[in-house]
Amino acid sequence: MGGAMASRLISAGYTLTFYARNPSHPNSLSLQSLGAKLANSPSHLANSSDVVFTMLGHPSDVKSIYLDKNGIVSSLDPNTVTVDTTSSHPDLAKEICVAARAKSAWSIDAPVSGGDIGARDGKLAIFAAGEGAVVEWLQPLFEIMGKATYMGPSGCGQSCKIANQITIGANLIGLSEGLVFAKRSGLDLEQFLDAIKNGAAGSKALELFGERMINKDFRPGGYAEYQVKDLGMGVNFVEGGDDEVVILPGASLVKQIFTGMVANGDGKLGGQGVISVIDRINGSE
Repeated sequence: MGGAMASRLISAGYTLTFYARNPSHPNSLSLQSLGAKLANSPSHLANSSDVVFTMLGHPSDVKSIYLDKNGIVSSLDPNTVTVDTTSSHPDLAKEICVAARAKSAWSIDAPVSGGDIGARDGKLAIFAAGEGAVVEWLQPLFEIMGKATYMGPSGCGQSCKIANQITIGANLIGLSEGLVFAKRSGLDLEQFLDAIKNGAAGSKALELFGERMINKDFRPGGYAEYQVKDLGMGVNFVEGGDDEVVILPGASLVKQIFTGMVANGDGKLGGQGVISVIDRINGSE
């Protein structure tokens, strides 16, 4: 997704420098072919940029890239803005914000939803949080990638993304079970989707992933293992460090099903591949 987002910024006329942990990755080579410059470290990237966007895998990656000795924060100039679009932890977003302000810079947590198609087409949902005036200043950049909604103070963007993942995870399980049941009942699956799409069962999940599930197209927009990570942050969430745990029985079950998908060796597939778990439970592939 990060590569597609960066490509859109270049196409819109912005000068782009990027850091890639694997410089020989096809996305890295593609960006360079479009005219982007490759930075040799996160600190070099921060030092040469007015706005720094990041899209990483796990909170541990975010913490390392931002807060290590030679990380992004170490080289921020005053009034530089960082925007983390990774699905990460609210507490880490707050920690990075404090560290950035200590350098007279700004940090926005702005995780995204919409997958590979949304990133490619500039239709991502962006959950932006931090200083409201800075989020407003970033709107011309956000508009290239999708639609940003201001969620509140630092950390609220990440909390919104966790809630989003709880919602989409349940949607994907419901869609999977509906398709498996429809198939066992002898229904034409294309006809089934067409019949329900404009009723209460219609959803963006159905629109994006229904056909992919039928055709067993499990190419990832986001990895299933990331869904496990995101759901885990929700299931294990403690508000304000005061042991006020949010009880989420449905999300716990959804997390178990996606964990089963990862255990089957399919963690690098897209989340729509969770239908394979429902198929296995029912003795079909």
